Amino acid sequence: MPSPPALRPSDRAPGLLLGDGVELPGSVEIGGNVVIHAGTALAEGVVIQDGAILGKPLTLGAHSRASEDALPPLVVGEGARICAGAVVLAGARIGRRAMVGDRAHVRERATIGEETTIGSGSAVDNDVELGARVRVQTGCYLTAFSRVEDDVFVAPGVLTTNDPAAGRGGNLEGVVLRRACRIGGGAVLLPGIEVGEEAFVAAGAVVTRDVAPRSLVMGVPAKAVREVPEDELL
Repeated sequence: MPSPPALRPSDRAPGLLLGDGVELPGSVEIGGNVVIHAGTALAEGVVIQDGAILGKPLTLGAHSRASEDALPPLVVGEGARICAGAVVLAGARIGRRAMVGDRAHVRERATIGEETTIGSGSAVDNDVELGARVRVQTGCYLTAFSRVEDDVFVAPGVLTTNDPAAGRGGNLEGVVLRRACRIGGGAVLLPGIEVGEEAFVAAGAVVTRDVAPRSLVMGVPAKAVREVPEDELL
């Protein structure tokens, strides 16, 4: 197994460790005990809070089916904020003025769009694509290969899944959340589910089939109960 890339201490901030090729623009703000791995690219105005780890190399479990291809460096856009204790892997892209909350985890090849917020303790898995102005609240899990369009709202504790066979093989199917849909707290979405534009999934629902645009669904399993009214449309 190859040895990890070397890190060197920097006097730019207390306890800061930098990998090869990392350049820090003068406007970047850095807290204590931050680690920035080799090649990570930071734009102007980025804020990195205490204990964050940026550009972490990929480590996979013995039975993982994730790609082991070489990853490009992490890219963090202008004015983005990486909060305390967050971990962002190599190969991810963080958009302008986006925020990755305290203790959040963003995996390889994930894309976080402009002005999107990832809440505290939430996890964005590999190959997830989030559009602009998405709001992911505390303690959510966005499963690998999911797509989240602009202006989606994901309430606390939402769980998405992508393995129809529950670990017994087959293709992984992430969820698709269309523009401006809303997912209520604690909802569970099964693999491959698509939630339509401006649809609303109620808190605690278990979504086992696609949700039509502008439809409100609730229950276990979730069923359509009415249309989202005009005054709630974005």
